Formats: sequence, C-alpha cells, structure tokens
Amino acid sequence: EALACLEDLPGWANTVIGDLLSEVSRLDERIAQYDQHIRSMARQSAAAQRLMQLPGVGETTATALLSTIGNGRDFKCGRQLCAWLGLVPGQYSSGGKQRLGRITKAGDPYLRSLLVLGARAVLAAAKNKSDAISRWATALAQRRGYWKAVVAIAAKNARMCWAVLARGEDFRLPA
Repeated sequence: EALACLEDLPGWANTVIGDLLSEVSRLDERIAQYDQHIRSMARQSAAAQRLMQLPGVGETTATALLSTIGNGRDFKCGRQLCAWLGLVPGQYSSGGKQRLGRITKAGDPYLRSLLVLGARAVLAAAKNKSDAISRWATALAQRRGYWKAVVAIAAKNARMCWAVLARGEDFRLPA
C-alpha cells in the first residue's frame, strides 16, 4: 500500500522513500534470519531447553540468559542474580529503621526487560490457569498491583532460572 502512494510524490522524494522502504524490507529479512538462528541455538542447547520449561521464558530469553550468565555458578544464590539484574528493591536505612524503595535497575537492562516481558505474559495467562505459580501471581497482582506483581514474577523467574542452570536439573512445576 505504501508503494502505491510513491508515484504521487515528487521527484527525489519518490526515490528516497522507495529506497527507505526497500531498506526496511531488507532489515525485516535479516531480523527473520537472526530469529531463526536464535531458535536453532535454543533447540540445540540442553540448558536452553531446561530454561524454556519455565513459565515466561522463551527462546530469546533462554539464549540471552545462557550467553550472559552461562551456567550461573558465578552467583551464590538466585537472590544474588536478581540483585545483579536490578530486580530487587533499593534499601534505605537510618537510625535502625529500614525502608525498601523501587528496584535498583542495576545490571543488564536487556536481560531485565526480557524477564519483565516474560513476567507480563505469565500474569496475562495466569487468569485462565490453576497451577501454584498462576494462583500466586493473580493473588499478588490483586494484593499489590499489576507492576509490582510483574517485577516480583520477573525476580522469581530469575531465581528459578539460576536454580535450573546451577543445579542442571529440569524445572518441575509445583502442584
């Protein structure tokens, strides 16, 4: 439809916009190739297959986690991974009184955004499910609000990803 309108444009505008549209088309093809490459990498990796068993973790998130944190053994526990990703609240303390603030947003913003997107998908699908994680997610969203629930689910997913990678075991959904 955009190509049909090109003929109405004067001289150079027609040429420039035509070139831009062909560039966008070429970029779409390259993105499709990269997506296919990510899919094949995820299929070939046993660790990626284990990660993709987690709710909210797909091919892109699994391969990004593997390329960023490897086997996860650089972290002592899942909470340390969450802190590294910036998915834990900031802490303010004075006079023996502690206050928790907003998330720190330290670490890799791309990986954090992938986990948050996966958490949003988990929360959206949780309304139609009755497993333990879905029940917890919907109750949390009702109690604390949508965005706090999303960040909590993302943090929980990061911890579960660490456990799957560090222990080398398959994920088992709790009853």
